[in-house]
Amino acid sequence: MSIYALKPKFQALLRPLVGRLHALGVTANQVTLAACAISIALGIWLYAAAPGPAAFLLVPLWMFLRMAFNAIDGMLAREFGQQSKLGAYLNELTDVVADAALALPFAAVAPFAPVWVATFVVLAGLSEFAGALGPTVGATRRYDGPMGKSDRAFVLGAIALWLGIAGLLPSWTAWLFPALCALVAWTIVRRVRNALREAR
Repeated sequence: MSIYALKPKFQALLRPLVGRLHALGVTANQVTLAACAISIALGIWLYAAAPGPAAFLLVPLWMFLRMAFNAIDGMLAREFGQQSKLGAYLNELTDVVADAALALPFAAVAPFAPVWVATFVVLAGLSEFAGALGPTVGATRRYDGPMGKSDRAFVLGAIALWLGIAGLLPSWTAWLFPALCALVAWTIVRRVRNALREAR
């Protein structure tokens, strides 16, 4: 089970807003690029400026808004005839870039080891690659969990919320990123296996 399964209900709530955005001339690709730009700016600022633990409260807020951005760009594309080959590339590539940017600040947070944060970023990118490869073998684009894009956003948002409120994390949380890496690796395996099964 993945948080992705809740997407249809989330989209239904956003549908009136999507209609208004379309009426204003907003395009799916503009929403996609805006979400990526904000993610990069927030991630780099938290990492480079080191503004303190309280600033990490911005992460869960943005993670929620980013989910809305991602739903909105897809709805604009599908429901208002804005689907394009460029949009397909942007949708996949900007998600990976944004995910990496938002994970970056955690490399500077104790007790996390930067190597595990980096491994998480690499595996997250590979999991999206594995999902996107589904159509190349005759399957659909795979969104299997247990640690898909929405799940990763939820977990990173929860960790950031904890850090922002508590000010520091206990030493045992050093194991969180190794555990997340294992879950993302399992997600990759599931996506490949299920795509191959579907293609048969």
